[in-house]
Amino acid sequence: MTRTWQISDVTEAARARIAAARLAAAYGVPPVERARLTASLGAQLRSCLTKGGTWRLTLETGTASRAGARAGEEVLHAVVTPSPEAAAAGQPPWRVTVPCPEAVADVGVGAVADDPAELAQALLGADEDTTLVLERLAEQEGLVDFHREELQQTNQGVVALHAELDAAGRAQREAFAAERKARTEAENARRRLTFLADASAVLTASLDHHEIVRRLPELLVPEYAASVDVWLFDQDGDRPGPAHAAAAVVAARTGRPQYAAAHPGGLPGVDDQPPSALAPDRPLLCIPLPTRQAPLGVVTLSPPGERWDPDDAVMLVELTRRASIAIDHAQRYQHNRDIAETLQRALLTELPAPPGLTLAARYLPATHGLNIGGDWYDAFRQPDGGVIAVVGDVTGHGLRAAVMMSQLRTALRAYAVDGGSPGQLLTRLHTFLHHLQPDLFATAVIARFHPDDPTMTWAAAGHPPPVLRTPDGGVRTLDAKPGAMLGIPLRQEIADHTVPMAPGSTLALYTDGLVERRARGIDPGIARLADALGSFGPAELDADLEGSADGILRPMLSDSERDDDVCLLLCHLSGTD
Repeated sequence: MTRTWQISDVTEAARARIAAARLAAAYGVPPVERARLTASLGAQLRSCLTKGGTWRLTLETGTASRAGARAGEEVLHAVVTPSPEAAAAGQPPWRVTVPCPEAVADVGVGAVADDPAELAQALLGADEDTTLVLERLAEQEGLVDFHREELQQTNQGVVALHAELDAAGRAQREAFAAERKARTEAENARRRLTFLADASAVLTASLDHHEIVRRLPELLVPEYAASVDVWLFDQDGDRPGPAHAAAAVVAARTGRPQYAAAHPGGLPGVDDQPPSALAPDRPLLCIPLPTRQAPLGVVTLSPPGERWDPDDAVMLVELTRRASIAIDHAQRYQHNRDIAETLQRALLTELPAPPGLTLAARYLPATHGLNIGGDWYDAFRQPDGGVIAVVGDVTGHGLRAAVMMSQLRTALRAYAVDGGSPGQLLTRLHTFLHHLQPDLFATAVIARFHPDDPTMTWAAAGHPPPVLRTPDGGVRTLDAKPGAMLGIPLRQEIADHTVPMAPGSTLALYTDGLVERRARGIDPGIARLADALGSFGPAELDADLEGSADGILRPMLSDSERDDDVCLLLCHLSGTD
C-alpha cells in the first residue's frame, strides 16, 4: 500500500497528518509509536509550511530492512519529499519508519473535517493518538499503583519474615548455648575421668603404702583441694581421737562421706554435718578409706574455692576408694613380704668350717615386688667327711616358694646322709619334687669337696654354670651340659662332672638374680662375674673371703634394681695343705 499527499498549506498538512495517524492506527502501530510518528510528522509539516512550496507526504508499507528492525517484520514508511525549491537548496527528504504488526491490504482513512480552524487545531494540538497515549499513561499509573500496593504487601511480608528469622536466630542462639553447655559438661567429665585414670595409675604403681599416702595430696592440690589430710588408723583398729574433725569421726564410724560446713553441701552420697570446731569458716569433706572389713582411715579435704562441684565430689569419693584399695594391697604385700623374708632367712643355714675349705655366702631379697622366697643356699658335711655345697632356685615367689625351698633343703640333707654323688642327689630331688608338687619346678647346682680327693665333683639341673678361679688367677666357666629343671614331667638321670681343684682355687655358685638382666640376658652377666672373681689376688681370697664376697656383689648389683633374689656361695680351698 502506498498513499501520497501534496501539501502546500495548513489545511492540506492537517489532513495529511490526520490521515497518517488513522492509517497508522489501522495498521496496528502501537500507540506510543503512533504518537511519536504523528508528533514528528506534525513538527516536520509545520517546518515545511514555514519554508513554503509544495511538499509531498508518502506513506508506504513493506518489509523491514532498516537497522534495528527484525528481519521480515512489517513496517510503515513515512517520507516527506521537499519542494523543488527546497530540494535545489539541498534539503534532503525526511523519513521515519514504525512497525505495523497488523498490516492489511488496504484501508480507508475516513472523512476529514473541512473546517480550516479545526484542521489547524488538529495540526497544532492534540489528536486521538495523544489521547490514547494519555489513556495508556493512566493505565501505566494504575499499574504503578498496583505494583506499589504489591510492594507494600511484600514489605509487610519481609517484615514478618524478618521477625520469623529473628525468632529462628534466637532459637538457634539458645541451641548453640545449650550445645556449648553440653560440650563444656562433656569436656569436664572427660577431664575428670582422665584425671581419675591417671591418678589411679600413680597410686597403684607403688607397693609402699607410705608412698601412696604421700602421693595423694600431691595429686589433688591445688586443682581439686586446697589441703588434704590422710589419717590411717593404727593396726589395732583405734579410731580417730579428739585432734581430728568431728565429721572425720562420723565418717570413720559410719563408713559414709561427711560434709561439714555452715550450709548444706547437697553433694551426692554425702551426709551434711555442722561446721567443724577445728575450722569453722572452712568447709571440710571427710571421706573414709573403705575396705571389706572396716575403713583404713579417713581423708579430710578442704575445697579449692568456696565449695565443691557435685561432680568433682563424686570423683573425689571414687578416687579415695581406689586409693584405699591401693593402700590395702600395699599393706598386705608388705605383710606377706615380711613373713616370706623372715621365713627365708630363718631357713638359710649356718655355714660349716671344714679343714682346708672356707665358705662365704650372701643372700639378698628382691627390692621390687614379692619376688622373695625362692633362692637358697646350703652347705653341710656328709658322713664320709665330704662337704656338700648347694645353691638352688624354686620357681615362683612368696610364701609358697619359701616353704617349697625348705622342703627341698630338708630332703637334700636327708638324701645326702645316705651318701651319693651330686648327680645322684639331684636325680632324687627331681623325683621328689615331681611327685610332691607337679606344677612347681626348681633349678640347683651341687658341688662336693673331699679332703682326700684333689678334684671337685659337681652337677647342675637347669641352673647357671659354676665359675672356677684357679690359683694362677685364671677364671673359667664350668659349662658342661647340665640336666633339665627339677620337677619337669620327664624321667632323667643327672650326670656328674669332675674338675681338678688345686689349693688356692675358688668356686662361685650363684643364682640367676646375680647375673641376669632383662635388657642383656645372662651370658654378659656370667662374664662380669668371671671378671670380678679374677680381679682378686690369692692372698685376698685366703685372708678375707667374706670381704671378697662383698667385693663381688658391689659391681655386679650396682646397675640393678634387684627385682629378683640373689644368692652367692664362695668355696675357697686354702692355699696351704
